[in-house]
Amino acid sequence: MSTLEKLTADLFEVDKRLSLKPVVDFNAYLREAFGEGACSCVRCGQAGGDETGYSHRHTFVFPDGQGHRRFANTTASDVLLALKKAWLSYTKQELPLSGTLDLAAVQGFVESELHPRLLPLLTASGLVREHEGAWLLQKPVEA
Repeated sequence: MSTLEKLTADLFEVDKRLSLKPVVDFNAYLREAFGEGACSCVRCGQAGGDETGYSHRHTFVFPDGQGHRRFANTTASDVLLALKKAWLSYTKQELPLSGTLDLAAVQGFVESELHPRLLPLLTASGLVREHEGAWLLQKPVEA
């Protein structure tokens, strides 16, 4: 097989790991983690949508419009559980539960149109925080 034939074959080959159930489930979870429009929780209503002083954002602007985090479904432990399953399925390795999160590896199994939702979900849930340009995993706090 020539180099050109190999390159052409690579263009049309689909990574079969992307069709594994945990990966598909994580993409569906990411798609459903946000509702349409601005947050309408009591706190946002009283503040007129001003999120000053919030530890985590409620409302986000995505390329396809404004969205709000669905709190009941997006606790840090819920996000971690979904992420761990997809990570294991895709990479065949356990997700390291501390240290720097390999965001590029996560984006490897997240549908490209969902990339703008990934970091907002991870940070708003409290699962990751930014430190000196790196995204660090944090242990979920149990309620």
